[in-house]
Amino acid sequence: MVHGSLEKIIALQRNPANIRNLCILAHVDHGKTTLADCLVASNGIISSRLAGKLRYLDSREDEQIRGITMKSSAISLHYALGETEYLLNLIDSPGHVDFSSEVSTAVRLCDGAIVIVDAVEGVCPQTQAVLRQAWLENIRPVLVINKMDRLIMELKLTAQEAYTHLQKILGQVNAVTGSLFTSKVLEERAAKDKEKEEKEEKEEKRESEAPGGDQVYDWSAGLEDNDDSHLYFSPDQANVVFASAIDGWGFSIQQFAHIYSQRMGIRTEVLLKTLWGDFYLNAKAKKIMKGAQAKGKKPLFVQLVLDNIWSLYDAVVTRRDKEKVEKMVASLGVKVMARDSRHSDPKVLLSAICSQWLPVSQAVLSMVCEKLPSPLDMAAERVEKLMSVGARQFDSLPEQTQELKRAFLQCSSGENEPVIVFVSKMFAVDSKALPQNKQRPLTQEEMSQRREMARQRHADRMAANQQAESHDGHAQSGTQIASLAAKEPKPEEEEARKETFIAFARVYSGVVRRGQRVFVLGPKYDPAHGLSMLPEGCRASDSLPAVPHLTSCSMESLYLLMGRELDELEEVPAGNVLGIGGLEECVLKSATLSTSPACPPFTPLNFEATPIVRVAIEPKHPSEMPKLVRGMRLLNQADPCAEVLIQETGEHVLVTAGEVHLQRCLDDLRDRFANIEISASKPIIPFRETVVRPPKVDMVNEELGKQQKVAIIHQVKEEASQGRSSDTLHGDASGLVTITTPNRLATVGVRAIPLPQEVTHLLERSSELIRTLEQVNMSLREGRRLEVSPRTLEAVAGLKAQLESLLQGRKWRNAVDHIWAFGPRRYGPNILLNSVEGYQRPSVWQCLVRGEKACDAGGQAAALRDLDNSIISGFQLATLSGPLCEEPLMGVCFSVNRWDIQSSSQPQHQDSASHEASVEGEATAEGTSETSTQAEGAAATGSSQVTRRADGGSVDCYGPVSGQLIATMKEACRRAFQAQPQRLMAAMYTCEIMATAEVLGRVYGVLGKREGRVLREEMKEGTDMFIIEAVLPVAESFGFADEIRKRTSGLASPQLVFSHWEVISSDPYWVPTTEEEYLHFGEKADSANQALKYMNAVRRRKGLYVEEKIVEHAEKQRTLGKNK
Repeated sequence: MVHGSLEKIIALQRNPANIRNLCILAHVDHGKTTLADCLVASNGIISSRLAGKLRYLDSREDEQIRGITMKSSAISLHYALGETEYLLNLIDSPGHVDFSSEVSTAVRLCDGAIVIVDAVEGVCPQTQAVLRQAWLENIRPVLVINKMDRLIMELKLTAQEAYTHLQKILGQVNAVTGSLFTSKVLEERAAKDKEKEEKEEKEEKRESEAPGGDQVYDWSAGLEDNDDSHLYFSPDQANVVFASAIDGWGFSIQQFAHIYSQRMGIRTEVLLKTLWGDFYLNAKAKKIMKGAQAKGKKPLFVQLVLDNIWSLYDAVVTRRDKEKVEKMVASLGVKVMARDSRHSDPKVLLSAICSQWLPVSQAVLSMVCEKLPSPLDMAAERVEKLMSVGARQFDSLPEQTQELKRAFLQCSSGENEPVIVFVSKMFAVDSKALPQNKQRPLTQEEMSQRREMARQRHADRMAANQQAESHDGHAQSGTQIASLAAKEPKPEEEEARKETFIAFARVYSGVVRRGQRVFVLGPKYDPAHGLSMLPEGCRASDSLPAVPHLTSCSMESLYLLMGRELDELEEVPAGNVLGIGGLEECVLKSATLSTSPACPPFTPLNFEATPIVRVAIEPKHPSEMPKLVRGMRLLNQADPCAEVLIQETGEHVLVTAGEVHLQRCLDDLRDRFANIEISASKPIIPFRETVVRPPKVDMVNEELGKQQKVAIIHQVKEEASQGRSSDTLHGDASGLVTITTPNRLATVGVRAIPLPQEVTHLLERSSELIRTLEQVNMSLREGRRLEVSPRTLEAVAGLKAQLESLLQGRKWRNAVDHIWAFGPRRYGPNILLNSVEGYQRPSVWQCLVRGEKACDAGGQAAALRDLDNSIISGFQLATLSGPLCEEPLMGVCFSVNRWDIQSSSQPQHQDSASHEASVEGEATAEGTSETSTQAEGAAATGSSQVTRRADGGSVDCYGPVSGQLIATMKEACRRAFQAQPQRLMAAMYTCEIMATAEVLGRVYGVLGKREGRVLREEMKEGTDMFIIEAVLPVAESFGFADEIRKRTSGLASPQLVFSHWEVISSDPYWVPTTEEEYLHFGEKADSANQALKYMNAVRRRKGLYVEEKIVEHAEKQRTLGKNK
């Protein structure tokens, strides 16, 4: 970078009022990187002729090949608006749904955003997603309607039609913003109403009248009181720019208002209000009148703005009328070079004219400087939201922490201000690209010295060759081998330090200096706990006692991010985006850094896409396994969304957001982080197992009688007689399965019931809340007091109320109060129900009972029966791997109807027994389960409970009863599951496809072949594009995008986002019996049983037994001897 401009940027960094931190957000292929090129070219970093072709911020090779952005990258630009100079920290973000996590990392560091919408395609799924992300982070957006040239060249619209089309696009964008605003107001209103009701209950004044008054008069829901006019996009509010980044032009109506106010003598303020809208120019009266549409007149925007652009395109590109072009150039007062006017491509001449007449960079940057907030204008609401981590409210934080809000809002760079920095992601950079490792230009003296050294080496080489000819050649080859051997270790040393990690961060308060030591606050760090343990006024450089989730580290180097390049800085004041080196040992993906231990960790980033595509990875050569492990650790750190797991089977599993993301991760692993040949398995597709209500019809829609139920019960009895003695296993017609332990001391009766779909969705959404509830219950059982925020208690009460409203009917009576546990991993979407007569155990909702806190732990433990935890552990194991193909269960309720224990000869202490059972259960889980998370959870739970074993009792904690009960409970759950109609659940993508009418049939063909289902199809108004919304199983999605592009010659492009789990209607164990069924679903049938196909594929991958014919149509081999 030029030294002068670097000094200028460093000077501008000290004035936060003139800093703008912004990111570019849009759907894929709407022109983000092309617009970024135009803005970068305005600073002279790249040539304006290359803008849009170079894609400067796409620095990766695969980004250039694919033509899409895969990572967010930042660049600092300066712009002069009048006499004021501004510093713009611009972040370009990806638009592909697989990389939406990169958008989250960019949005967190910004105060504003440029949202780009394609003038032809309009609002697309990812446009809605990025607007929602900007809304959640409380950042202000401005709008750029890009690719305006497509309206002229592709759609061949007239200026009047284009105006109507643009109005519709603005309406679509504002509709998305309006729905976000409405939902926020309604949430706030509900919260206020709840507070009001609580106050009324405390005051106990006219309880019957007050709510009645509210219901009658206050029906407005508060939307009228809230001013939302500043949220919407409208050209007359100066927050919309119309542009064609590829042709280098763009404008806001302000520019045309200034031009025409001078020419026509109309005041600028009047033109600003009337250039966009239903106004027209009355030429006779020389007045601007309202009602252009009613009177059939040309709107002002068409007449004064669009007509000029349309006629320019017509003259330059369509007709190539040289005389008219020369007149236009003269009237616009622009200079066109002779080579541009003679160029064979008319677009070159067009961009030469437009880039001088309406430069896009000027329109966009002036809008950004005027409309987007500076770091000083950060909203107090956003600060509180960032600092309120988890379920804690801002008011409940310590006083010292609340005082930091002032530092945020002032964005001060004073000496005594606390340093607060947020790292949104870590990104890998080649060590050679770091400024300290770059080659500096040589001076004349150094060049002459090197010339002399080269001459000397050449002379020595010639002399050596002459000697080699006279002597025997063997010695020379020996020396060559020795020299090669000496040089060999050097590349390996370089390889070890090839990638350096730099933190992508923003300073919110204070001044960051190179070499400064700061605290690194983990996501679970509690400032109240930290302040109580640390001495007052302590610093990160002091030797301090160990505090949970708090470490300290040194910021070794600071960088100015300039797209592909980095520049070293000594210090960075508040309000700026920067790169920090030397944090790779302390920060994994994101972190909060501060010099004050009172600072809370920021709320975690909002990720739109969930990682779902798994592959197992292994090196081609087993000896290179350590390199793979190291490479995967680096990849995990470098990618905000990718997850790396080591399963119990020893497999190294990589979890990614989609097919394109997976390919990028594998390329990075192969070429950058591990530098070895790797082989990846076929994607590991997740499934879930469930039970459904007995179906009324079979696979060929024939009615089912009671035979099927009877057949299932017979099947259970047959299996029982084969597997174990019939007196230990009993099954009845209602689906109740009763099993006795091998030592005949305990009997368990379990029934499996399908949960309503709404309940399953609710449990899935509330997994974090259920996990918190389980932690609270565990601490209550152990006699520890855990402070729970009122917000969490409200959420738990809300969950209980929702479950009660959804679980209605005779069979679910009082079911919510009798919930024993959730599973798998104690927070999954399955329920264990206590239907044992006479067993009243503590409720899982005990934290909601106010008086419960006064009870001592002993009183609670006494209510638990012996080996209560063994039942829970057996249930956890059963729900973690079901009988179909060892996949987790979903939407199943196991009701324990019977649990008898005969008194053993060995007495057991109650409290210790339950803990022994848990240790035993978790130990069994560690040996049996398939997923790594269960193993980690088991180890953690086990270790915490082994510590309590010392004070338990005199019994052996690994007693046979608890272990046998866990195994029996697991077996009972599996048998009860098999006694009901079993089904597989597949993960589903929602698929949005934009296609033209001529390729619609081919799109439907590809969807049908891959078990897709079209939900709706609609035509985009004003275009020949159709939008198809479909659902597609994840198992069938691999290669889907490529196939659609091939079949439609690139005219259709799908966007896949994980949506939900769906039950596959076919029964995997169904066997054809009649001739008709055999024709449809037999061995040589047209349609295969989809559920059976998926189930067998998973079983085969896991090494389980698969029932299939290995040899078909075998014939006895005839030998020549027998053939005589």
